[in-house]
Amino acid sequence: MLDILLHGGATGVTGSCHQLILNSENSLLVDCGLFQGEDAEADTFEQLKIEFDISTIKALVITHVHIDHVGRLPYLLAAGFKGPIICSKPSARLLPLVIEDALKIGFTRNANLIERFQQQLELQIVSVAYDKWHSVVENDHITTRIKLKRAGHILGSSYVEVSHQNHATLQKERIVFSGDLGAPHTPLLPAPKSPHGCHQLVLESTYGNRTHPDRENRRAVLKNAIERALENGGTVMVPAFSIGRTQELLYEFEGIIFDAKKSRWKALEIIVDSPLAARFTRVYRELKPCWDAEAQTRIQAGRHPLDFANLYTVDSHEEHLQTVEYLANTGRPAVVIAASGMCAGGRIMNYLKAMLADKRHQVLFVGYQGAGTPGRTIQQYGPKSGWVEIDGERIDINAGITSISGYSAHADQQNLLDFVKRMRHWPQTIYLVHGEQTARYVLKQKLEAMYERKGKKVTVRNGEAQTL
Repeated sequence: MLDILLHGGATGVTGSCHQLILNSENSLLVDCGLFQGEDAEADTFEQLKIEFDISTIKALVITHVHIDHVGRLPYLLAAGFKGPIICSKPSARLLPLVIEDALKIGFTRNANLIERFQQQLELQIVSVAYDKWHSVVENDHITTRIKLKRAGHILGSSYVEVSHQNHATLQKERIVFSGDLGAPHTPLLPAPKSPHGCHQLVLESTYGNRTHPDRENRRAVLKNAIERALENGGTVMVPAFSIGRTQELLYEFEGIIFDAKKSRWKALEIIVDSPLAARFTRVYRELKPCWDAEAQTRIQAGRHPLDFANLYTVDSHEEHLQTVEYLANTGRPAVVIAASGMCAGGRIMNYLKAMLADKRHQVLFVGYQGAGTPGRTIQQYGPKSGWVEIDGERIDINAGITSISGYSAHADQQNLLDFVKRMRHWPQTIYLVHGEQTARYVLKQKLEAMYERKGKKVTVRNGEAQTL
């Protein structure tokens, strides 16, 4: 079997970066992500360096454009990678925006340097259609093709099928990299369908030890959480990543407001305080043909799921500070969606500093909070009247804290098991990545038990031993 080296995402939930060794002269790289939270070392710059050999890498395949899957791409380019960057057509539209933001935050704010990076990126991006084989290596020794399949995680997200043949030995092998898999009933996106089968599977395990509550009832849970904050006359702060989660929430809020009978819902302001999220949302609107059947039905009914009357966006930093002060002092009911999703930076931090100590307000977590992030601290200790440190300041947590895991864009334990179970030919080797140790351990046990019940053999590897 072909070797797989894990350069990130092996022991934590971020930094996904996997290298498939085809032979001594050829390899593929799947994702090149940023480390966040506890996964990030104290010397972050050292961790960003591309220290593995890139001389054999013939192509980089991007599963989706979240920063923990593409954030080290500028460093890969700086290290001299000139090969194709293969991704889905929607991801090709979104990737330059993500990289521009990543460059400004962690690399440089020099406009000329950013423009050169962007020009280089545009030259290397190769967008491919879903469900079509694309050749990446073809010579006298080997033929290797890839196919992108919808992963249902964010718009443009894919899992990757690799078909490899050694001409000398006539050996054929199929490898699948899951990327991040979505779950059924994710707004705007169709659920992922399992491949026919594979020999090796690199499988995410973010929620490998948990099952989401009934996802079909999550809109009711979301509505109830907002209702509580409305009764208190406060602001609901929703930390959310600029791409994916923000657009899913807007879609849900449009549905709630459209169906609402109470006038206060009709007047409720939904504020997106993130210029980047606003740009992503515009691209999402332009990519309507990629939305799922339910979203298409809303459009045909004359509705605008990502552009409705109650939606307001905040652009400038000055307008952002004014909005924070106004909402903190007036108690006007509103919902604010702002990055970052794990409260590890971004505009959400100013809202938290201004409002966490006030019991009128509410923090609503709708996504995974990585270990070591302020979001995890608030989520864990907020219900116990604890505190969190933000910018060196201790802030008591008196605001209400609500977590809705049903809005996670990640597949849960059962979805992950089903992804394998629904293959016609189950993989012989499974690498568990992109999960904390407990999640990987529990999912490993579940997978082994599932194979045992069917009388099949499997080797399930936690990533540590396979990391360079």
